[in-house]
Amino acid sequence: MTQTPKIALVHDYLKEYGGAESVLETLSDIFPHAPIYTSLYCPSSLGPHRSRLQKKWKHRIHQSFFRFIPLASHLISPLRFISPLAFRLFDFSDYDIIITSATGAYFPNALRKKSAKLVCYCHTPPRYLYGLPTARHPQKYPLINSVLQVLLHFFRLSDFTYAQNVDQFVANSKTTANRIKKFYRRKAIVINPPVSLPKKKETIKNQEKSTRKFYLTGGRLARAKRYDLAIHACNKLKLPLKIFGRNFTGHLAELKKISGPTIEFLGEITDQQKSKLMSTATAFIFCSDNEDFGIVPVEAMAHGCPVIGHNSGGTAETIINGKTGLLFDSFTVSSLVSAIHKFQKTNISVAACRSRAQQFSHTTFIRKIKNVLFV
Repeated sequence: MTQTPKIALVHDYLKEYGGAESVLETLSDIFPHAPIYTSLYCPSSLGPHRSRLQKKWKHRIHQSFFRFIPLASHLISPLRFISPLAFRLFDFSDYDIIITSATGAYFPNALRKKSAKLVCYCHTPPRYLYGLPTARHPQKYPLINSVLQVLLHFFRLSDFTYAQNVDQFVANSKTTANRIKKFYRRKAIVINPPVSLPKKKETIKNQEKSTRKFYLTGGRLARAKRYDLAIHACNKLKLPLKIFGRNFTGHLAELKKISGPTIEFLGEITDQQKSKLMSTATAFIFCSDNEDFGIVPVEAMAHGCPVIGHNSGGTAETIINGKTGLLFDSFTVSSLVSAIHKFQKTNISVAACRSRAQQFSHTTFIRKIKNVLFV
């Protein structure tokens, strides 16, 4: 390897901004000269992050032939079946290190790495391949589902083969590391995603519990995130609940139908707006089903906001039950209502929440990533 290794970054596709894209942005900051290869880039869909990323990634994005497919941005799901070809057609012969940011949607590890070291930052193996909850429910359509299951069987075989192309897996959580071991029979180093911490000069006001008057939830508005539970619980308790985030597969309309008068939808918001909400919310409710990591709850804790979350996946790893929030065990309204009642009687300090979030800092992430790549 040369003294200054040439690095390439690879990401499934860029059509939305979530935890995985936040990690990609950090990697692109660590390696400012590394080009970014992706199947499809749709900057118009990046919401309030659009102008920042367009400026930061100008001349760095390399798209696959997907950009020539009419209406490709509306065909993200079916295009996954030819995504291995999209990545295999890229030329990586000039690179020493390739870092794939694998969201579990496409198959970037199918690429031809030549002599390069391939490091995969795995957000999760594809959830739809291994029976994990997703935003879609093909079981509703028995005939289509039968054909799909046959296809998915062969894609599981291919996914396993592509995983063996990786020299080093890095998992975003212990939950994901366990999936990598189970499905790929590979070990992974756990490096949690970085979370932006409020600057010291940004004094967070109104942090006492008595001044916090509403509950908060949000992120990507997908079915697997189980926002319906938070809505039903707050309907029942007549608690004000603010929900932020981008509509996903039409789920917003479903959520609005079940919402009572205390539920407020904010749509997509800026980082500054999110920071203000998290600084003044009573608690952040996070009901996601077996979340891979869950960056938004950690962001909430960084702002001194306790989290009421489901006791599964990455959520159970980041929340310290009784100290930085409360965990509930079943996906039922009654279980969440009980957790909210218990939370209202529990004294959780702002300092404890912020201290916990500091363990997921950018500094820690950068140090660990560089150790994997260069040590």
